[in-house]
Amino acid sequence: MDTSTPVQVNESGVRVSFKGFRILLLVIAALAGAGSCGSTAGRDNPGTILIHLGAEPGHLNPITSNEAVASAINEHIYESLLDRDYDSLKIVPQLADSWTISADGLTYVFRLKQGVLWSDGVELTADDIVYSYNVIKDPKTACAPLKVYYIDVESVRRLDRYTVEFRYSRQYFRALEICGTIPIVPRHIFDDGTDFNAHPGGRHPVGTGPYIFEKWDTGKRITLARNPRFRDRAPEIDRIVYKIVQEPNVALQMLKKGELDLVSLRPIQWVRQTNSEKFDRGFYKLEYYTPNYSYIGWNARREPFNDRRVRRALTHMVNREGILEKLNFGLGKIVSGTAYINSRAYDASIKPWPYDPARARELLKEAGWSDTDNDGILDKDGKKFSFKIAISSASKFAERLSTILKEDLMKNGIEMDILRFEWAVFVQKLDARDFDAVTLGWSLGFEEDPYQLWHSSQITQGSNHCGFSNPEADALIERFRVEYDEEARIRMLHRLHAILHEEQPYTFLFCNPNLVTVSRRFDGVRVHPKGLNLHEWKVRKTHE
Repeated sequence: MDTSTPVQVNESGVRVSFKGFRILLLVIAALAGAGSCGSTAGRDNPGTILIHLGAEPGHLNPITSNEAVASAINEHIYESLLDRDYDSLKIVPQLADSWTISADGLTYVFRLKQGVLWSDGVELTADDIVYSYNVIKDPKTACAPLKVYYIDVESVRRLDRYTVEFRYSRQYFRALEICGTIPIVPRHIFDDGTDFNAHPGGRHPVGTGPYIFEKWDTGKRITLARNPRFRDRAPEIDRIVYKIVQEPNVALQMLKKGELDLVSLRPIQWVRQTNSEKFDRGFYKLEYYTPNYSYIGWNARREPFNDRRVRRALTHMVNREGILEKLNFGLGKIVSGTAYINSRAYDASIKPWPYDPARARELLKEAGWSDTDNDGILDKDGKKFSFKIAISSASKFAERLSTILKEDLMKNGIEMDILRFEWAVFVQKLDARDFDAVTLGWSLGFEEDPYQLWHSSQITQGSNHCGFSNPEADALIERFRVEYDEEARIRMLHRLHAILHEEQPYTFLFCNPNLVTVSRRFDGVRVHPKGLNLHEWKVRKTHE
């Protein structure tokens, strides 16, 4: 299944490959997680791979989940009509055998491969695609970040058992990708009158992919096994066990003891704790970029963040170069906008606002903030400049970042408290818009479409958590979706970049590299433009 929308990420995710059309929640680099690691057992045979999972997903429903950690697991279970090639990144068939596009670009017809079975033995048909689409469009389904990609789909209908038609009300340059990568769930499982958002199928997924869900030991592990009904060549690895380990240093020790095979490293682990010859003999170290960035978001619904001079002043108080060096050992790139920094969509001529406390104080003075009572804290209209930043308690980066920020802000007359929440509670706070400021990250898609994150229609329920609203940006984003000329779209994205740079709804932080280590028990481990592909790995003969 391709998932190319932005998903929010915490630091926890071993997201070995990157597939996606929507943006996913990314917890910036530490490993969150519920509970302890529990037993270190888990490898029942050499063909089992043990993968570190820092954050436990809320569920594995591919339609309602917006977590990168869930997407990383689901990509082995679920499929869609189309996928992207690991090397060329071109769209290739997955469940679709073929497809046609009407001359006006409004109608997309997919012919399904016949004989594809869900892992419970029921055949996949066009009814599953129609059902999945109807669920996405259902106002009661909690999938606002996904819905935005189907707002211009007028209808999806079954033409026959193996043929499905998508009809658009107007053109959209990503229509083929969006139709072709629709999350597909089995109708015979979900369509039973149960609330879709809380359906038990979200904890016991049934898919068509190369692996089947086997079991979920809450707080400890999620286990997948090779799908005996998978139609294509079976992967070499028999079983994937995701072990939930909250503490990254514990995870690294488990890796060294052979109790994990794949771990996403923190920068300090990458630089200082995995450089011995002994480690090199036992493990691959892989550094590669996929589209992502981290940020501090300011809730523009609330004072004082409804004033862009204040937001920009706060950005001037964040020493990003110092933080990148101190916390990430220089691993990463400072970004000034929302597009992937290694793409043409990113306007490299727009430089990040510099660390400049003096300029920050000027901006705050212009906004009416001063220390009228000489207590060391700025005030305005009788209110102190005091706010709270919400972070995921599992994110080591967020903890250290917010600690540095708290000290720097206090030097400039601003009080900031740090609120720490477990990942699930943190996401609830985010969805409820119940925060002053947050720090988090986005895992982006291969194709840019800023609608999900920045259009004002997404303020209430979508991914525009910080309440950014700008008429020019809205109009630009709407024109962008119907523009088929790539150069014109890039110019639009550069203009949006400039608007965001001026408005500073986020203090944009870093695009971070993936820092992954993998046991040399496996052969065939290589980095593709799309990331790592576990399905091509083999267990070395000496380790069998």
